[in-house]
Amino acid sequence: MSARAVEIARGWIGTRYEHQASLKGEGADCLGLVRGVWRELIGAEPEALPPYSWDWAEVGGAETLLEAARRWLVEIPVGEARPGDVLLFRMAPGCAAKHCAILSSQDGQGRMIHAYWGRAVIETWLGDWWWKRLAAVFRFPSTAEA
Repeated sequence: MSARAVEIARGWIGTRYEHQASLKGEGADCLGLVRGVWRELIGAEPEALPPYSWDWAEVGGAETLLEAARRWLVEIPVGEARPGDVLLFRMAPGCAAKHCAILSSQDGQGRMIHAYWGRAVIETWLGDWWWKRLAAVFRFPSTAEA
């Protein structure tokens, strides 16, 4: 089922970036991509999402994204990440986790699918810059035992 998560996420590639959106082919932000994969893989989203500003993590400082991931996904050690897992990133040391992606490949340093601010959903290399910011890894619940 993890391969299915990657297949679903790849179906979103090219969807333009739109803050708070989650509609394949129309618009999505990074969380919207993960929400869309959830809906196709598992079903209805487990909770309503409150409105959030683009700078929510810098203003509030709360670990909102990390806490939500812990409520609905299965946290795994970073070293056990595999394609189909959800990656959470801190954009700066000491800041709340703010960006998420789907691990799509483990070739080399790996690849991820994410909504790139100001552009679109893309698949890109996970270079040192991203690895240094990786805060947590999660598996979709239906794939945790797979």
